[in-house]
Amino acid sequence: MSDVSRPARAHTGSTGRDAVVVGGGLAGVTAALALADAGVRVTLLEGRPRLGGLAFSFQRGDLTVDNGQHVYLRCCTAYRWFLDRIEGTALAPLQDRLDVPVVDVDKPEGRRLGRLRRDPLPVPLHLGRSLAAYPHLSLAERASVGRAALALKGLDPTDPALDGQDFGTWLARHGQSARAIEALWDLVGVATLNAVAGDASLGLAAMVFKTGLLSEPGAADIGWAHVPLGDLHDRLARKALDSAGVRTEVRTRVTSVSQHEDGRWSVRTPGETIDTDAVVLAVPQRETHDLLPAGALDDPGRLLRIGTAPILNVHVVYDREVLARPFLTALGTPVQWVFDRTAASGLREGQYLALSQSAAHDDIDAPVADLRERYLPELERLIPGTRTARVRDFFVTRERTATFAPTPGVGRLRPGARTKVPGLYLAGAWTATGWPATMESAVRSGVSAADAALGALGRPRPRHLFQFEEAA
Repeated sequence: MSDVSRPARAHTGSTGRDAVVVGGGLAGVTAALALADAGVRVTLLEGRPRLGGLAFSFQRGDLTVDNGQHVYLRCCTAYRWFLDRIEGTALAPLQDRLDVPVVDVDKPEGRRLGRLRRDPLPVPLHLGRSLAAYPHLSLAERASVGRAALALKGLDPTDPALDGQDFGTWLARHGQSARAIEALWDLVGVATLNAVAGDASLGLAAMVFKTGLLSEPGAADIGWAHVPLGDLHDRLARKALDSAGVRTEVRTRVTSVSQHEDGRWSVRTPGETIDTDAVVLAVPQRETHDLLPAGALDDPGRLLRIGTAPILNVHVVYDREVLARPFLTALGTPVQWVFDRTAASGLREGQYLALSQSAAHDDIDAPVADLRERYLPELERLIPGTRTARVRDFFVTRERTATFAPTPGVGRLRPGARTKVPGLYLAGAWTATGWPATMESAVRSGVSAADAALGALGRPRPRHLFQFEEAA
């Protein structure tokens, strides 16, 4: 294809109403939908062959496999808005009420199961009965957890001083034993922050626990896709984009972004140059750094100082059903969370389990054979039904840079949606949303970028976007 210059849409329109979104993950799709809903002509460019970013699916024989297990909570109002916007809410339902089975394999069989459940009572009483009966902590540890939770509730996650402290030190100062951190705080925190308490910013940890467990009784109810993620984040997202009039191009890598003297922008790909009024960069921080024009940020190098953290997913297909629950989490074993993906994958015989291993620094580059030797015996310790079952398939998926690392001090490195150059905006779960690197953070960033662009373009915000902002 020849290198041609063209407006952001094939048809012409008044200036101030064109935008290009670079990146087709949740942040980019959200920004594109919000801009298009406000009447902006939008082109969405994605380098991969599909939308969805790091929350995607692929085929492995007859299986449809998610690259990793992704969940959300009832308090994730932005992602819930996104699901509604793409007409996918029914495909990723929430629990009626928080209920997390916690199995401690170090205890004798028959005494291993504990549960984290909520009651229909006001905060913090909604978790009181569950915590009082939680068998994986001593009576003294349970009492200390309650005191620490009340202290956590009094913190302001937006306080910059909290960003520079680590959560583990704060927990120790508030009487939390190593067992309490393992069996409760890290049980939740590792999955949501992708870091153990000692490696996590106190500000981000306070935000997670205050919002998820100490805001509303149902805030921590868990939801997850009962279909492949690609059905939501690619197929339904693309359908919504098409319906909104967005031009979506996949397998299209952006090579440069530059501004004209008149304030308009040029976005170059190997086969095309697109002229537009606004650009949203919704790509990872390192790619954003490489595309930023001079002067866009005071210190663009800070983007490179935002670290990354890996997530490993271990996939095991058995010849029979071995787990009766939709998911569980574990103590006393390297296994963290186990999900039943049988129905979602299309498997018709046997059972398909997916292990989600966050903060997997030690395992992320291990050979598959070593991981098989490590995790299959752990599953036999954890799930009795696996001991007599035959393993039909074992494979892993690795996301070495799955999230930004929520280390102390990361908050001051995360930029907002606006840059110093008019018409250029940033989106991505790594930007300054106040949330850790979650689907919720990605969608919030897309809304923020679209909101900033609409203000500059003189376009009214879509009414439903106002409602979402207020609900959040």
